[in-house]
Amino acid sequence: MALGRGLGAILEDVEQSYIKDISKNSEIVKEIDVDKIVPNPYQPRKFFDKDSLQELANSISQQGLIQPIVVVEDDGEYVLIAGERRLRAHKLLKKDKIKSLIIKFDLSKLREFAIVENLQREDLNVVDLANSLYELIEEHSYTHEEVAQLLSKSRSYITNILRILKLSDYTKQKLLENKITLGHAKNLVNLEETEQQKIVDSIIEQKLSAREVENLVKNYKNVTKSSKEIKKDENIFLDEIINEIKNKYSLNITKSNNSIVINVTSKKDLKKIKKIFNI
Repeated sequence: MALGRGLGAILEDVEQSYIKDISKNSEIVKEIDVDKIVPNPYQPRKFFDKDSLQELANSISQQGLIQPIVVVEDDGEYVLIAGERRLRAHKLLKKDKIKSLIIKFDLSKLREFAIVENLQREDLNVVDLANSLYELIEEHSYTHEEVAQLLSKSRSYITNILRILKLSDYTKQKLLENKITLGHAKNLVNLEETEQQKIVDSIIEQKLSAREVENLVKNYKNVTKSSKEIKKDENIFLDEIINEIKNKYSLNITKSNNSIVINVTSKKDLKKIKKIFNI
Protein backbone atom coordinates (compact mmCIF):
# COMPACT_ATOMS: atom_id res chain seq x y z
CA MET A 1 0.00 0.00 0.00
CA ALA A 2 1.23 3.49 -0.78
CA LEU A 3 0.87 4.75 2.77
CA GLY A 4 3.64 2.55 4.18
CA ARG A 5 6.04 3.55 1.40
CA GLY A 6 5.21 7.22 1.91
CA LEU A 7 5.99 7.07 5.60
CA GLY A 8 9.23 5.29 4.99
CA ALA A 9 10.15 7.96 2.47
CA ILE A 10 9.52 10.70 5.01
CA LEU A 11 11.90 9.12 7.48
CA GLU A 12 14.56 8.24 4.96
CA ASP A 13 14.40 11.16 2.53
CA VAL A 14 13.65 13.98 4.96
CA GLU A 15 15.03 13.12 8.37
CA GLN A 16 18.10 11.26 7.13
CA SER A 17 18.88 13.94 4.58
CA TYR A 18 19.21 16.37 7.46
CA ILE A 19 21.96 14.27 9.01
CA LYS A 20 23.84 13.94 5.71
CA ASP A 21 23.61 17.59 4.72
CA ILE A 22 22.49 20.07 7.36
CA SER A 23 22.74 23.09 5.10
CA LYS A 24 20.06 21.80 2.72
CA ASN A 25 17.57 21.61 5.58
CA SER A 26 18.49 24.78 7.45
CA GLU A 27 15.22 26.48 6.51
CA ILE A 28 13.00 23.77 7.97
CA VAL A 29 15.06 22.94 11.08
CA LYS A 30 14.34 25.22 14.01
CA GLU A 31 14.83 25.44 17.75
CA ILE A 32 11.28 25.07 19.08
CA ASP A 33 9.97 25.69 22.59
CA VAL A 34 9.47 22.32 24.25
CA ASP A 35 6.20 23.59 25.77
CA LYS A 36 4.77 24.19 22.28
CA ILE A 37 5.21 20.56 21.22
CA VAL A 38 2.12 18.36 21.48
CA PRO A 39 2.69 14.57 21.70
CA ASN A 40 1.28 12.41 18.95
CA PRO A 41 -2.00 11.17 20.51
CA TYR A 42 -1.60 7.94 18.56
CA GLN A 43 1.92 7.18 19.74
CA PRO A 44 1.81 3.40 20.11
CA ARG A 45 4.63 3.23 22.62
CA LYS A 46 3.33 3.57 26.20
CA PHE A 47 6.30 2.14 28.08
CA PHE A 48 9.57 4.09 28.19
CA ASP A 49 12.49 2.58 30.07
CA LYS A 50 13.71 5.12 32.65
CA ASP A 51 17.33 3.98 32.58
CA SER A 52 17.43 4.10 28.78
CA LEU A 53 15.94 7.62 28.78
CA GLN A 54 18.50 8.78 31.34
CA GLU A 55 21.33 7.35 29.22
CA LEU A 56 19.98 9.25 26.21
CA ALA A 57 19.70 12.43 28.28
CA ASN A 58 23.32 12.05 29.41
CA SER A 59 24.42 11.56 25.80
CA ILE A 60 22.51 14.66 24.66
CA SER A 61 23.99 16.63 27.55
CA GLN A 62 27.52 15.68 26.49
CA GLN A 63 27.24 15.50 22.70
CA GLY A 64 24.19 17.63 21.93
CA LEU A 65 21.17 16.48 19.91
CA ILE A 66 22.59 14.91 16.74
CA GLN A 67 19.25 14.02 15.14
CA PRO A 68 16.32 16.46 15.48
CA ILE A 69 12.80 15.44 16.32
CA VAL A 70 10.20 15.59 13.54
CA VAL A 71 7.10 17.78 13.96
CA VAL A 72 4.16 19.18 12.00
CA GLU A 73 3.03 22.77 12.58
CA ASP A 74 -0.63 22.96 13.56
CA ASP A 75 -2.38 26.18 14.62
CA GLY A 76 0.56 27.70 16.49
CA GLU A 77 1.62 24.41 18.06
CA TYR A 78 3.75 21.53 16.83
CA VAL A 79 2.52 17.94 16.76
CA LEU A 80 5.30 15.43 17.40
CA ILE A 81 5.71 12.92 14.60
CA ALA A 82 8.98 11.19 15.46
CA GLY A 83 11.46 11.43 18.32
CA GLU A 84 9.49 11.12 21.55
CA ARG A 85 12.45 9.60 23.41
CA ARG A 86 14.60 12.58 22.36
CA LEU A 87 11.88 14.97 23.52
CA ARG A 88 11.52 13.21 26.87
CA ALA A 89 15.28 13.25 27.34
CA HIS A 90 15.27 17.02 26.73
CA LYS A 91 12.60 17.40 29.39
CA LEU A 92 14.74 15.38 31.82
CA LEU A 93 17.54 17.88 31.16
CA LYS A 94 15.03 20.72 31.72
CA LYS A 95 15.91 22.22 28.34
CA ASP A 96 13.52 24.90 27.06
CA LYS A 97 14.08 24.32 23.34
CA ILE A 98 14.76 21.37 21.07
CA LYS A 99 16.06 21.12 17.52
CA SER A 100 13.12 20.15 15.32
CA LEU A 101 12.62 19.19 11.69
CA ILE A 102 9.34 20.73 10.50
CA ILE A 103 7.59 18.80 7.73
CA LYS A 104 4.24 18.92 5.95
CA PHE A 105 2.14 15.90 6.77
CA ASP A 106 -1.52 14.81 6.79
CA LEU A 107 -2.41 14.69 10.49
CA SER A 108 -5.17 12.18 9.79
CA LYS A 109 -2.42 9.65 9.11
CA LEU A 110 -0.74 10.09 12.51
CA ARG A 111 -1.64 6.67 13.86
CA GLU A 112 -0.30 4.85 10.81
CA PHE A 113 2.83 6.98 10.84
CA ALA A 114 3.54 6.37 14.52
CA ILE A 115 3.25 2.60 14.11
CA VAL A 116 5.37 2.43 10.98
CA GLU A 117 7.97 4.83 12.40
CA ASN A 118 8.42 2.69 15.50
CA LEU A 119 8.45 -0.53 13.48
CA GLN A 120 11.15 0.78 11.18
CA ARG A 121 13.24 1.63 14.23
CA GLU A 122 12.45 -1.81 15.72
CA ASP A 123 12.10 -0.39 19.24
CA LEU A 124 8.37 -0.74 19.85
CA ASN A 125 7.34 -3.16 22.57
CA VAL A 126 5.13 -5.96 21.32
CA VAL A 127 2.33 -5.13 23.81
CA ASP A 128 2.15 -1.52 22.65
CA LEU A 129 2.29 -2.73 19.06
CA ALA A 130 -0.60 -5.15 19.62
CA ASN A 131 -2.75 -2.42 21.17
CA SER A 132 -1.96 -0.03 18.32
CA LEU A 133 -2.71 -2.60 15.62
CA TYR A 134 -6.03 -3.36 17.29
CA GLU A 135 -6.94 0.35 17.39
CA LEU A 136 -5.84 0.74 13.78
CA ILE A 137 -8.07 -2.15 12.68
CA GLU A 138 -11.02 -0.89 14.72
CA GLU A 139 -10.68 2.69 13.47
CA HIS A 140 -10.27 1.95 9.76
CA SER A 141 -11.91 -1.49 9.54
CA TYR A 142 -8.70 -2.92 8.07
CA THR A 143 -8.34 -6.66 7.60
CA HIS A 144 -5.25 -8.43 8.92
CA GLU A 145 -4.07 -8.73 5.32
CA GLU A 146 -4.38 -4.97 4.72
CA VAL A 147 -2.48 -4.15 7.91
CA ALA A 148 0.21 -6.63 6.91
CA GLN A 149 0.63 -4.88 3.55
CA LEU A 150 0.68 -1.48 5.27
CA LEU A 151 3.52 -2.52 7.56
CA SER A 152 5.30 -4.79 5.06
CA LYS A 153 4.77 -7.79 7.33
CA SER A 154 3.15 -11.18 6.81
CA ARG A 155 -0.49 -11.70 7.71
CA SER A 156 0.48 -14.43 10.19
CA TYR A 157 2.83 -11.95 11.92
CA ILE A 158 -0.06 -9.50 12.43
CA THR A 159 -2.40 -12.23 13.67
CA ASN A 160 0.17 -13.59 16.13
CA ILE A 161 0.91 -10.12 17.50
CA LEU A 162 -2.79 -9.46 18.07
CA ARG A 163 -3.07 -12.71 20.06
CA ILE A 164 -0.93 -11.00 22.72
CA LEU A 165 -4.02 -9.02 23.74
CA LYS A 166 -5.52 -12.24 25.12
CA LEU A 167 -2.79 -12.49 27.75
CA SER A 168 -3.43 -11.56 31.37
CA ASP A 169 -2.42 -8.11 32.60
CA TYR A 170 0.32 -9.69 34.71
CA THR A 171 1.84 -11.47 31.72
CA LYS A 172 1.61 -8.36 29.51
CA GLN A 173 3.34 -6.27 32.18
CA LYS A 174 6.26 -8.70 32.35
CA LEU A 175 6.41 -8.60 28.57
CA LEU A 176 6.50 -4.80 28.70
CA GLU A 177 9.33 -4.94 31.23
CA ASN A 178 11.23 -7.39 28.98
CA LYS A 179 11.21 -9.97 31.78
CA ILE A 180 9.80 -12.47 29.27
CA THR A 181 9.92 -12.56 25.47
CA LEU A 182 7.28 -12.89 22.76
CA GLY A 183 8.51 -16.46 22.29
CA HIS A 184 7.64 -17.17 25.92
CA ALA A 185 4.34 -15.29 25.89
CA LYS A 186 2.78 -16.83 22.79
CA ASN A 187 2.75 -20.22 24.53
CA LEU A 188 0.63 -18.84 27.37
CA VAL A 189 -2.25 -17.30 25.40
CA ASN A 190 -4.79 -20.07 26.02
CA LEU A 191 -4.05 -20.56 29.73
CA GLU A 192 -6.07 -19.21 32.65
CA GLU A 193 -4.78 -16.08 34.41
CA THR A 194 -3.52 -17.92 37.49
CA GLU A 195 -1.83 -20.55 35.33
CA GLN A 196 -0.10 -17.84 33.30
CA GLN A 197 1.27 -16.17 36.42
CA LYS A 198 2.71 -19.41 37.77
CA ILE A 199 4.53 -20.13 34.52
CA VAL A 200 5.68 -16.51 34.05
CA ASP A 201 7.20 -16.57 37.54
CA SER A 202 8.93 -19.84 36.67
CA ILE A 203 10.31 -18.32 33.45
CA ILE A 204 11.81 -15.41 35.37
CA GLU A 205 13.13 -17.42 38.34
CA GLN A 206 14.50 -20.35 36.36
CA LYS A 207 15.47 -18.44 33.19
CA LEU A 208 13.51 -20.86 31.02
CA SER A 209 13.87 -20.78 27.24
CA ALA A 210 10.89 -20.45 24.91
CA ARG A 211 11.21 -24.12 23.95
CA GLU A 212 11.24 -25.17 27.61
CA VAL A 213 8.09 -23.11 28.20
CA GLU A 214 6.43 -24.71 25.18
CA ASN A 215 7.10 -28.18 26.60
CA LEU A 216 6.04 -27.08 30.09
CA VAL A 217 2.71 -25.78 28.78
CA LYS A 218 2.11 -28.96 26.76
CA ASN A 219 2.69 -31.12 29.84
CA TYR A 220 0.52 -28.81 31.92
CA LYS A 221 -2.33 -29.04 29.40
CA ASN A 222 -2.05 -32.84 29.35
CA VAL A 223 -2.25 -33.01 33.16
CA THR A 224 -5.16 -30.57 33.19
CA LYS A 225 -6.94 -32.56 30.50
CA SER A 226 -6.47 -35.80 32.46
CA SER A 227 -7.80 -34.15 35.63
CA LYS A 228 -10.86 -32.89 33.78
CA GLU A 229 -11.48 -36.32 32.29
CA ILE A 230 -11.23 -37.92 35.75
CA LYS A 231 -13.64 -35.35 37.16
CA LYS A 232 -16.00 -35.96 34.26
CA ASP A 233 -15.89 -39.73 34.92
CA GLU A 234 -16.58 -39.13 38.62
CA ASN A 235 -19.62 -37.01 37.80
CA ILE A 236 -20.95 -39.65 35.42
CA PHE A 237 -20.49 -42.32 38.10
CA LEU A 238 -22.34 -40.25 40.71
CA ASP A 239 -25.19 -39.60 38.29
CA GLU A 240 -25.52 -43.33 37.65
CA ILE A 241 -25.68 -44.07 41.41
CA ILE A 242 -28.28 -41.37 41.99
CA ASN A 243 -30.48 -42.59 39.14
CA GLU A 244 -30.26 -46.18 40.32
CA ILE A 245 -31.21 -45.30 43.92
CA LYS A 246 -34.06 -43.10 42.73
CA ASN A 247 -35.46 -45.80 40.49
CA LYS A 248 -34.98 -48.72 42.88
CA TYR A 249 -35.81 -47.14 46.26
CA SER A 250 -37.87 -44.04 45.35
CA LEU A 251 -35.81 -41.76 47.59
CA ASN A 252 -35.46 -38.00 47.27
CA ILE A 253 -31.77 -37.88 46.33
CA THR A 254 -29.69 -35.10 44.77
CA LYS A 255 -26.07 -34.24 43.94
CA SER A 256 -24.27 -31.30 45.59
CA ASN A 257 -20.55 -30.47 45.13
CA ASN A 258 -19.81 -34.00 43.94
CA SER A 259 -21.62 -35.46 46.96
CA ILE A 260 -24.84 -37.46 47.22
CA VAL A 261 -27.53 -35.90 49.40
CA ILE A 262 -30.47 -38.04 50.55
CA ASN A 263 -33.45 -36.18 51.97
CA VAL A 264 -35.09 -38.26 54.72
CA THR A 265 -38.73 -37.46 55.47
CA SER A 266 -39.97 -40.65 57.18
CA LYS A 267 -39.00 -43.87 58.98
CA LYS A 268 -39.71 -45.61 55.71
CA ASP A 269 -36.91 -43.63 54.10
CA LEU A 270 -34.55 -44.65 56.91
CA LYS A 271 -35.36 -48.32 56.36
CA LYS A 272 -34.57 -47.90 52.67
CA ILE A 273 -31.21 -46.31 53.53
CA LYS A 274 -30.38 -49.19 55.91
CA LYS A 275 -31.14 -51.61 53.14
CA ILE A 276 -28.90 -49.75 50.70
CA PHE A 277 -25.92 -49.80 53.05
CA ASN A 278 -26.67 -53.16 54.69
CA ILE A 279 -26.90 -51.78 58.23
